[in-house]
Amino acid sequence: MANLLVIYYSAFGHVYQMAQAVADGASQSGAHPVRIVRIPEMAADVNRVITPDKDRRPVMQEKTSSASTLSKQFRLTDRYQKYEATLALQKEIPIATNDDLRWADGILWGFPTYYGSMPAQVKLFLEMAGELCIEGALEGKPTGIFNSTASIHTGHEAAILTAMVPLFHFGMIFVGLPYSENPEYLTADAIGCSPYGASTLAGPDSSLSPDPRELLMAARLGERVADIAAAIKQFQTKKA
Repeated sequence: MANLLVIYYSAFGHVYQMAQAVADGASQSGAHPVRIVRIPEMAADVNRVITPDKDRRPVMQEKTSSASTLSKQFRLTDRYQKYEATLALQKEIPIATNDDLRWADGILWGFPTYYGSMPAQVKLFLEMAGELCIEGALEGKPTGIFNSTASIHTGHEAAILTAMVPLFHFGMIFVGLPYSENPEYLTADAIGCSPYGASTLAGPDSSLSPDPRELLMAARLGERVADIAAAIKQFQTKKA
């Protein structure tokens, strides 16, 4: 039996849904204790990525035609309402702490893709967890990553690859999604997931929901990290 932690940040709910699938896979029908926690939003409104429609600066007299087109594709004026609804949906999920990370034998991280990397909220959380790096508290623990992105071209793979770097600094063992276990992503269909981790395509306007295949592979990632965490824990127990 291994303790599994699913820690995530979600602005529009897609990563929240993926987190639930990951947790279901990690629990393996109750065989392993699973804890779901969330990385909080920035405390100051001015530091938040999503701002109220009334506070959003208009495009400067249609500075370019492409700017107007992108604004419509991303439906910027609708996003704050979705964002507020998502925060309300997650209010019962506990806020993540360093003690959650200490408790876990395996950890799965989830976040949306911002410019091909993790959001500032997640980066800040990791920076504030520096004491765990000094302690070596996460060394030898298996970890995996799941995320969301607007489309197949907007960086879900890059975000996972770049997110590996700080996790290696913490001494964690990275776990991916191998081809042989995940034939679903060997397709020309527009779905997420790759050998690096589980992902979902939210759509440029965040209107999509995770595809069942994406949720299935997210569950497999949770199960795989759980299996490895249990094996390492068993080995360490015997070694002791």
